[in-house]
Amino acid sequence: MLHDHDIVGIRYCTARVKELPDNPGVAARQEAYLAALRSVPGLSIHYGKFRADKKYARLVNPPPPPDPPTVLVHKFEEKGSDVNLATLMLVDAFDQACDASVLVSNDSDLVLPLSLLGSRFGQTIGLVNPWDAPPNRELLATRPTIIRRIRDGLLAASQFDSPLIVGNRTLHRPAAWPAPPRPVGT
Repeated sequence: MLHDHDIVGIRYCTARVKELPDNPGVAARQEAYLAALRSVPGLSIHYGKFRADKKYARLVNPPPPPDPPTVLVHKFEEKGSDVNLATLMLVDAFDQACDASVLVSNDSDLVLPLSLLGSRFGQTIGLVNPWDAPPNRELLATRPTIIRRIRDGLLAASQFDSPLIVGNRTLHRPAAWPAPPRPVGT
């Protein structure tokens, strides 16, 4: 992506998920993925919080009265990960730990820190959109030098090996995840 730059660090901000009745094993699958990530040199993991709350929400198409226009729903939120990422990017710039920052997100909450990286610290800015949608307009307004989208084929080809040996653990890709494509000629 930045052929004239060396990767000096990767910051991965996430939250530990909680077990849910409709998604058994989700926490164990996430932990296996995090263990695999920890095997990547230069990668650090930073945790926010995962919230699973029950809240009342309004129906889009409520039934006619007397039925209530709200229902009790599960609301899942990752809290703090975007703030952690913004803080770490700015601290790295302040410490002159890097001269370029690449954001892999389409979250408009990161507009101000991304803008400051360029305007206050003179960094080269890269924006990589992980979604199959156009980049957020507000993020584009920060004028990143590099704009990319993660394509499905590249994502599939970038998966960890399965099995993957990490320390004394053998990690396997969950059965529900598609296997990466085979190289041509195999």
